Amino acid sequence: VANKLRIAVLGIDHPHGMGWRESLTHVADELEITALMPAFDNATASLEERLAKLPRFDNVDELLNEGSDLFDGALVCLPNDKGPEAVIQLAQAGKHILLEKPGAGNADDARRMAEAVHGAKVAFQNGFMWRYDELTNRLRDMVRDGRFGRLISVEMTWASSNVDRRDPAHYLFDEAQSSGGFFNWLACHHLDLLSYVTGEAITGVTARVGVFGDTETAVEDGGSAILDLAGGGLATFTGGYWHPRWTNDVRWTLRGTERWVHWDPGRAGTGGMLEIHGPQPQFMAMDEVFELPPDEVSGYGGQRMVDLLHDWLRAIREGDDCRNTPESTIATLEVIDTIYEASEKAKRIE
Repeated sequence: VANKLRIAVLGIDHPHGMGWRESLTHVADELEITALMPAFDNATASLEERLAKLPRFDNVDELLNEGSDLFDGALVCLPNDKGPEAVIQLAQAGKHILLEKPGAGNADDARRMAEAVHGAKVAFQNGFMWRYDELTNRLRDMVRDGRFGRLISVEMTWASSNVDRRDPAHYLFDEAQSSGGFFNWLACHHLDLLSYVTGEAITGVTARVGVFGDTETAVEDGGSAILDLAGGGLATFTGGYWHPRWTNDVRWTLRGTERWVHWDPGRAGTGGMLEIHGPQPQFMAMDEVFELPPDEVSGYGGQRMVDLLHDWLRAIREGDDCRNTPESTIATLEVIDTIYEASEKAKRIE
């Protein structure tokens, strides 16, 4: 196809790098990888042979000075201490941005990225793929339709494989490179999703984060947060790198005055499940189990990521925003910053 979008990939051996590149194959009719900046000490252990002969560059300056004519946009998969500067340089050079989440270690860096993106009028997409999940959007529609009545609580949990299984020496547990731990790397997905699903701002935070497992790290391995919602309800999050094997244990429960719903996105044999309980006006109660078929799409995040990529490509064509915006990225990192502050000060932060 003529006029494919050409992208440079920054960060070959990033933990999600290979998954991102596999997801990109599902939009190969619209996009092609044309340049590489390996990063991570030029590591290329996960590099696919189909990409092995592409031009390579050692850093962003070299990529832009010597290879700027090779690409129109960039997939940035770099640690938090390097990602923001790369995004700013690329945006200022007129390159569209596709960013591995969260993209920064704090909201201040996210604001600097947003300023560069808006100043250059380039398209921006962050990797918060759960905004593209069908059940997420069904929950969002339920809230907007008023089917919950007044939202009382959102209870979120995510326990994952422990630090030992992820390698304590990995950069994810290096404070200088990552800034934060579990909340920055994984809880960010749910904290981003909370405002997307409920449509409510977070007005206050109480939290305790720290190292609860057996392996000491410089960053938190998990914790709990209570989040006050603008509509008067409460949201809670508890999770961490705590399980002694490779697994993800993820659940949400949303409770309103008119119904409550359990969301199990990882239910075995399905693409996710909603267990819905509503009122009992007469003899029959409203109870339903709604399941999606398994997602067989390869890559990082399955069909969610493919839909995220299509949204980015649409935004480039139309000059519009994606579902993830620079502002939504700032908002998510502001919540994480506040969780860290609330934990450190042992007090509720508004």
